[in-house]
Amino acid sequence: MTNPPDSPSPVAPAGSGALEWHAPTLVRINEKTTVPALLRERVSRSANRALIARKQEMGEVWRTITAREFSEEVDAVACGLIGLGLEPGARVAIMSRTRYEWTLLDFACWTAALVPVPIYETSSSEQIAHVLTDADVSLVVAETITMAELARAAAAAAGREGTPVLSLDTEAIRTITEAGASVPPQALAERAEDLTTSSLATIVYTSGTTGTPKGTVLSHGNFTELCVNAHRWMPEIAMGTDSRLLLFLPLAHVFARFLEVFQITGAGVIGHTPDTKNLLSDLASFRPSYLLVVPRVLEKIYNSADARAGSGGARRVFRWAAKTAVDYSRALDTPEGPSRSLRAQRAVADRLVFRRIRTLVGGNADWIISGGAPLSQRLAHFYRGLGIPVLEGYGLTETVGPVSVNTPRLSKIGTVGPPLPPVAVRVSEDGEILVKGPSVFQGYHNDPAATAAAFTPDGWFRTGDLGSLDRDGYVSITGRAKEIIVTAGGKNVAPAGLEDPLRGHPLISQVVVVGEKRPFVAALITLDAEMLPGWLRNHGLPPMTVAEAASDPHVLAALDRAVERANRHVSRAESIRKIAVLSGDFTEANGLLTPSLKVKRDVAIERFADRIDEIYGGPVRASDPAGE
Repeated sequence: MTNPPDSPSPVAPAGSGALEWHAPTLVRINEKTTVPALLRERVSRSANRALIARKQEMGEVWRTITAREFSEEVDAVACGLIGLGLEPGARVAIMSRTRYEWTLLDFACWTAALVPVPIYETSSSEQIAHVLTDADVSLVVAETITMAELARAAAAAAGREGTPVLSLDTEAIRTITEAGASVPPQALAERAEDLTTSSLATIVYTSGTTGTPKGTVLSHGNFTELCVNAHRWMPEIAMGTDSRLLLFLPLAHVFARFLEVFQITGAGVIGHTPDTKNLLSDLASFRPSYLLVVPRVLEKIYNSADARAGSGGARRVFRWAAKTAVDYSRALDTPEGPSRSLRAQRAVADRLVFRRIRTLVGGNADWIISGGAPLSQRLAHFYRGLGIPVLEGYGLTETVGPVSVNTPRLSKIGTVGPPLPPVAVRVSEDGEILVKGPSVFQGYHNDPAATAAAFTPDGWFRTGDLGSLDRDGYVSITGRAKEIIVTAGGKNVAPAGLEDPLRGHPLISQVVVVGEKRPFVAALITLDAEMLPGWLRNHGLPPMTVAEAASDPHVLAALDRAVERANRHVSRAESIRKIAVLSGDFTEANGLLTPSLKVKRDVAIERFADRIDEIYGGPVRASDPAGE
């Protein structure tokens, strides 16, 4: 295996005047390089080496499953799916939390030339009915009896009463496997052999911040070409036999789904955690070598460590150690590097603070891969300074996850890294990130109009994100084009630049910046109910509910200070002038968060229109030039 290039290729101007960067193709695959083919290749390399670790129901013991054992179980379930009468191309919906059986069903479906269709376990009956109908699902495998009943009700409401629904908690895997007892192995082998890179692999329905979820059509080649090249580009992550990944993000989301395939086609071990309430103990017993997280998890770890330090001397030590980590990381990016004094300070901070934080994530993590939302530069420097560099990346459902990512060798904090081979990135003249390459999706299912609108006339996928490319080929994201706020004064404001630093404050859970057609920028803020008690205790304040804290002068003063700090990064015209603190939080249950924990901005603005009007002294007036 050759090593990846030492640096990305330079940015080159495209003929249109836009900036464009093409990642090199490190490995060229043939049309038979499908997901099942990569699993077979893994078995041929290391049949008797551990591939999966399953936690026993009692205790902290993980039982390992070898590559051969997993492949044999995949084949048995795949034969069962054939035995149930599912023809090639049939769709199988999976509605479950992140657990071993999901990965087993994924690979069994692919081996039997079927199409797994994820459904978030938090989906409403209407959302389930839409997926079942739009994807023409032939079988549903749900995790629990309750989920199964919800799926049956949704199928009936959609006029699909005959759709079989099985439950993992009532022996779904055994039921499927027994149905394949009479299916000859040759029938399965022929199905897998008939697959090509252009064969449909999955339809992933976007969780969507607005509107009806669209079905993103992804092929085997979308997964495999990116996987194979990503392994060559950054072999340190998953190609070592000591590589360990514990999945706890939803496998219904493409970010986790890509890493599932990426890890299994590498050389290490993968595990699953269905209940994040047990996450810290599972991390301690599994000891992952890298983590897959969204920035909110990293914010929570930092804020929890800060809260546990309490007040007084212990807190001062933590704050000093945190500053030392940031200063040390920043110094790594200078030609001279950290000074002898700073290295000595970091060594002390490591003994006093950093080791305990590394223990929180299992004590074995070399890297953290972060995506799904921007990560503050200060947090990125903090984690690198304490010894676990954050490899921030960027991607979408339509690109099978990563478009670009910082790697152990090529990393620049404040960016989302260079494009992954063999992806090409262009920044249009109006600042939109455009993408082209074999990982870009096939189109939206049953929606040719949306598919056509998603691409430029010359075939580049419109991501809808605004960003830039620097001279070294690193991508930076500044926000969603559709979320740009235009104030009454005509100033364009990207909410993410203000929301992301505010979300790092221990008191703050969610932030929605507002100001469309208004005279100034403001923000709706929700409080973090989990962190509130510790914050109040550390500040010598009595216990109070979130609703009480929302109007408490000490809490409001702390939030004002946080806003002042966030405003230092933007111009006065872009700065937040007023805030409204809401008495409740945004959740999936109340319809204000997507399953991937993104705020449904339009829903929040509509639901809290009265609070927004209070900030500005009334609604937008039709007579205002900006309100016409």
